[in-house]
Parts: sequence; C-alpha cells; structure tokens
Amino acid sequence: MSRTVVAQGTFDIVHPGHVHYLEEAAGMGDRLVVIVARRSNVDHKPAPICSAEQRRAVVDALAAVDEAILGHEEDIFVPIEALDPDVIALGHDQHHEEAAIVDELDRRGIDCEVRRASAREPDAGEVLSSRQIVERILERRE
Repeated sequence: MSRTVVAQGTFDIVHPGHVHYLEEAAGMGDRLVVIVARRSNVDHKPAPICSAEQRRAVVDALAAVDEAILGHEEDIFVPIEALDPDVIALGHDQHHEEAAIVDELDRRGIDCEVRRASAREPDAGEVLSSRQIVERILERRE
C-alpha cells in the first residue's frame, strides 16, 4: 500500500534548507504532496513576495515533489482532509505545534502521523533561511 506524505510551507525563496526538508519528507513515504501556503495564511512572518502560483510552480519542479498544490484560503486543514495522508512532515524549524496539529487531526477524524524533519547544517557560504537571504541582498544592494 502506498504511503502519502504531506509537507507544507511558504517557499517564497526556495533554498537548500527547503530542498533538504522536502527530500527528507519524500523519504517518509511513497508520494510527496506539498501544500504551498496562500498569502492570507502567512501570519507568522512577512507576507511572501512571489505569488502563490509562482511559489507552487517552483516547488512542483523539485525532483522530490510528486505534486504541489495551493493551500485553502481560510482553513489549512481542508487540503489535508482531501488528501488523507499517512504522514504530515513538518520542517525542523516550522512554527507549528505538533500537539495542536494532532488534536485537530483527531477532531476531524484524520488518522495520520505527524513527524518533524531534521535540521541541516549549512555548507560554507550557504544561507538556509529566506529571511537571511533577504537580509544579505539588502546589505549588498545598499
């Protein structure tokens, strides 16, 4: 039986940390579906610069990803209900509280495991944070 894994994120500036997260998530099952957050759901950091469709297309082009879809405008669990995954993979530093996700999955009758991907240490010169990439651009352009 095939195991579906769901990963999610904003993916405004895709960097090696994102690739690590998605490759590790893909290794948790047989099929990886990535839910790309809508601008309206990004409230824990500055709004994305790139459009949702552009971000979805870039994520969809990554080798580890079987399919990338846009998240729901109001209820982030709607696509999860539709996909009925076996695993939800969280990034090592994503702000989501695992216990709250498990509680909501239980409330909705969705039986899946919640796992957190490992961190990846940057190689020399690498920047593994969209915020740090933006800061470096601003420093060098000013």
